[in-house]
Amino acid sequence: MIYSPFSAVDKNSLRNLAVNRLPLFLALFFLTRPLHAAEVDYGKLGVANKAQMDKAIERMKSSLVRIRVVSSEYRDGREIRVQEVGSGSIITKDGYIITNHHVSGHAVRLFCTLWNREEVEADLVGTDPSTDISVIQLRPEKKTDYEYAVFGDSTKMKVGDPVLAMGCPMALSQSITLGILSNTEMVMPGFWGGNQFRLDGEDVGGLVRWMAHDAAIYGGNSGGPLVNMKGEIIGINEISYGLSGAIPGNLAHSIASELMAHGKIRRAWLGFDLQPLFKNERAKKGILISSVMEGSPADLAGMQTGDILLSLSGKKWDVHFEEQLPDIKWQVATLPLDKKVSALILHDGKEKTVDMTPAERSKIYLPEHELKSWGIAASDISFLLAKGMKRTNTDGVLIHSVRPGGPAGECKPGLQYGDVLVEVDGKPVHSVSELEEVTRGIILGKTSPVPALAIFERKAQRLLSVVKVGIQEEKDPALEVSKAWLPVDTHVITREIASHLGQPGMKGFYVSRVYAHSTAEKAGLKNGDFIVSLDGDKLTASGPEHQDELTSLIRQYDIGKTVELGVMRGKESLKVQVELVRSPRLEREMKKYRNLDFDFTARDVCFFDTADEEWSADQKGALVEEVKSGSWAELALLSQGDLIIELNGKAIGNVDDLSRELKQVSEQKKSFVVMKVLRGIHTSYLEFEPKWKS
Repeated sequence: MIYSPFSAVDKNSLRNLAVNRLPLFLALFFLTRPLHAAEVDYGKLGVANKAQMDKAIERMKSSLVRIRVVSSEYRDGREIRVQEVGSGSIITKDGYIITNHHVSGHAVRLFCTLWNREEVEADLVGTDPSTDISVIQLRPEKKTDYEYAVFGDSTKMKVGDPVLAMGCPMALSQSITLGILSNTEMVMPGFWGGNQFRLDGEDVGGLVRWMAHDAAIYGGNSGGPLVNMKGEIIGINEISYGLSGAIPGNLAHSIASELMAHGKIRRAWLGFDLQPLFKNERAKKGILISSVMEGSPADLAGMQTGDILLSLSGKKWDVHFEEQLPDIKWQVATLPLDKKVSALILHDGKEKTVDMTPAERSKIYLPEHELKSWGIAASDISFLLAKGMKRTNTDGVLIHSVRPGGPAGECKPGLQYGDVLVEVDGKPVHSVSELEEVTRGIILGKTSPVPALAIFERKAQRLLSVVKVGIQEEKDPALEVSKAWLPVDTHVITREIASHLGQPGMKGFYVSRVYAHSTAEKAGLKNGDFIVSLDGDKLTASGPEHQDELTSLIRQYDIGKTVELGVMRGKESLKVQVELVRSPRLEREMKKYRNLDFDFTARDVCFFDTADEEWSADQKGALVEEVKSGSWAELALLSQGDLIIELNGKAIGNVDDLSRELKQVSEQKKSFVVMKVLRGIHTSYLEFEPKWKS
């Protein structure tokens, strides 16, 4: 989707700025085609030189890639897999690609389609939510030198310069749009709410001043290059809300270079927040220190809220406008770590020099984890988040979401978003890894959930609850007592039906189906017959409330008994002798299997499945009952009602076969799994592409 600046924003909001989240049934069917100059509206900008643009396009086209991403999100206490599509550019001959963090920063698998339609898997090298830049690297089967794009100097771009936005909008194809540069240092106005461009808790606008342009970008363009008329990258497209916005190329290139070299970005942190001077202080110099975090380097140096920062590390500052803020924030972020710096501040009207030692800035949000045995998605607590939560330390496990009906949601009082789990069965829990270790000890050897006493904190409260920890395994269903059965389907001959047939006194049952190859079929019963008596006794059913009359009477006979049915067929009255058989097992009696790796449930095929689907009597397989949303199974397009008949070339006769084969898949951690399913009159081959946790 395209981001609207007035929409609600949370820690994951920027992942949807201009990334296309495809409907799953469409995502795998689009092919890339090469760029063509004819796609550009040259009439839009008369000053642009067509030959020059053709050369720029030719220079870029081989480096442009479409990125298909399988990402992890967490909601309702579960890890959800989401398939999205974005764009990127190859920037080195060994296949490094620059794109957005909100495209690939949470990827578990990455697939890149090149200009020649070749699909190559890629690995995430490093990512930086603060600038929304990410680097991935192609992983071809054999070593390949790739054609790559080069960066131009984005600081030399001027308002009015023509630019080309390249990418894969809506994942349909590689394409290009033409526009002009509208603004070289765009920021988000404070009256929009301020600090609202957040990604994983990071204020992207704190370090980025966007290059605004009017070249159209759509969902799927995220991460694609903004290109000058020389065919050089001068920006990375990110947002669109009328005007389009690109991260300046010089900034993007510097971040990408550090990610390629070190796999991460290290930034300095002083612990103060800044804002422009008040409007009535235009004559003054400096920048307002709006807050100081307790225990931070700035706090230890004696800085206070309301002080004016005049210079930092010898560089003077005079900030009256929001557009100036990213420059000072960038200076702070790039200070040398663990090396003292001096700041000149105005405190109580007097100038004062203070020394600070920058610390390394930690992430705000640490990675989430799904804990199935608890029914929660949770994470460790970072230093900055602990400060924001007014906690004295980072101990405990932070609850991000709770699965409805799961162990943590069902206990009283139930756990909820924002709670911090600190103790289980008397054992302190400092981190997710410790909680996992304690949980393993609780459920080891158990086949049913085990009650555990959990202590958790909710702001100033300290609560306790008994949580039934563990996963309830699927039990073999209890078999119902076999009864005699007449192998037909029927419904009551209602008074209205009898009246319309001209026989108002007729009572009994209408035969809606005679099961193929059954004793009823052999006896000569037909669809459309009316059963009006059983062994000479007239039936009395005349309304829906009598639907069970015939079934109840039949069950009183022994299996194998032959009964005489009085049948009306048209105007003819017949006596039909039918042998009763053992009642088939019902759907609810069939053995089930739940796979937690791919998140789906299947069961054995019952007699009625075969009859309803008109399968042959010897049809085998495992019938899919449920596919969890956001699962690997859903991404592979597995659907409820599919009959799994083959897995990695091996026949699947029932859920025991399926369980055995998927256990082997899990043990071997296979990257690709092919499942053959019967769906209606068609068979399909489904590709699973899981990313196994180490």
